[in-house]
Amino acid sequence: MEAQIEEEINSSPYRIKRYYAYILATIVSLVVPFITINGNHIFLLSFDKKQLHLMGVAFDMQELYLMPFLLMLLFLGIFAVTAIGGRAWCGWTCPQTIFRVVYRDLIESKLLGLRRIKNKQKEPDWKKPENASKRVIAIIIWSLLSIIAAADFMWYFVPPEDFFAYLQNPAEHWFLIGFVLIIAAFLVYDVVFMKENFCVYICPYSRVQSVLYDDDTYQAIYSTKRGGHIYNEQKDKIVFKQKDLTDPNNECTACESCVTVCPTHIDIRKGLQLECINCLECVDACTTVMGKLGKPSLVQWTSTRDIEKGEPTKIVRKSTIMYTVALIVIIGVLFVMGGEKEHMLLNVNKTTQLYKIKEGNVVSNNFLFLFQNTDSKTHTYNLEVIDHPDIKIERFSPFKLSPKKMAKKVVILQTEKILVTNATKDTPITVTIRAYAVDEPEKISVLRKAVFIYPRADKLNK
Repeated sequence: MEAQIEEEINSSPYRIKRYYAYILATIVSLVVPFITINGNHIFLLSFDKKQLHLMGVAFDMQELYLMPFLLMLLFLGIFAVTAIGGRAWCGWTCPQTIFRVVYRDLIESKLLGLRRIKNKQKEPDWKKPENASKRVIAIIIWSLLSIIAAADFMWYFVPPEDFFAYLQNPAEHWFLIGFVLIIAAFLVYDVVFMKENFCVYICPYSRVQSVLYDDDTYQAIYSTKRGGHIYNEQKDKIVFKQKDLTDPNNECTACESCVTVCPTHIDIRKGLQLECINCLECVDACTTVMGKLGKPSLVQWTSTRDIEKGEPTKIVRKSTIMYTVALIVIIGVLFVMGGEKEHMLLNVNKTTQLYKIKEGNVVSNNFLFLFQNTDSKTHTYNLEVIDHPDIKIERFSPFKLSPKKMAKKVVILQTEKILVTNATKDTPITVTIRAYAVDEPEKISVLRKAVFIYPRADKLNK
């Protein structure tokens, strides 16, 4: 017991560890948009260029079959983290929490002295001119930071190099600038006025946590065995119960430190609540108070199994195994499908004219081929029919196409042979066409199907 108390007192508060996590998350979010591999970004969803960049590979809109797997990876990852560490995302990485800490703890508390970090419940007296003027300063500072945050958000949709180029001509890109200002204005309203109400009433994540939690989920838990029942349930209603301070078995001093420090205004002693974001401020507060009494904290970051049953928490269990398997499968699929990226896209469409019969019973079909070079260098493209030697390609010659460019070509498929002698109807013939880069035929080669319509026998010249 003494070793546990000494370890709690000497260890860094969770609040300081969270600050390190916030700094790391901020640096990552600001740096990632600027990292490129072979001219492609680590992550970029560009609606302007209709591309998805993922780990240095550019995928065009026709290749967005990866998006469902990315979304599954995102949600399953969050669910897995929640099952193991509770709402660790909310308290340690969520931008909403980071923004509130920057505004409330850094700007209002540290810089302007309007609040105390250990008392997040008490609002300053805004009627005082000094406090009101400081609040205006705080809003101005946060407004500037909000513009940076909004710009950083846009960099994941508009690459920074294009973003700063667009700023050189603001009159021609007013929509982009207006969008950034709208996001910044929302961040000001959200962080300054909505506060933690966003987490409590708007964010849907808190509504699913009870489904993902189990007895082995790490969370901030108050020990009723040591501290006593501050709250109890009577007729399905939570009722406050006056604590008998003379009871030697109850270690809670009713100092309310865990309550006043909570950013979402809850009392952790009531038990699991959807407003709890696992920031562990209450753990730090109780550790400080109980440490002075030579006792371990009554509120700890642990599992229900550990607190109520005294058994070690099971990290490896059915739910975590299932999440791990699912994540491995999705990541494997992403790698496999990402490795099959096409460096040339080709759409084949038939024109409105079914066929044309020329002199000598020469039958031709017109097609519209749309080429797109998704590689990083210029290529020369050519075509060939690979399964019908009697059908030839006319009016097409190899051409060069620059990176990220598209080209439309009218391609005529033609035959001089009598392919079908059906006298009742036209006959569709499926033809396989190979499009390839002349300079890299092994790497860049795609197969497409085209339907060649051959006329019925009575339409041919006899």
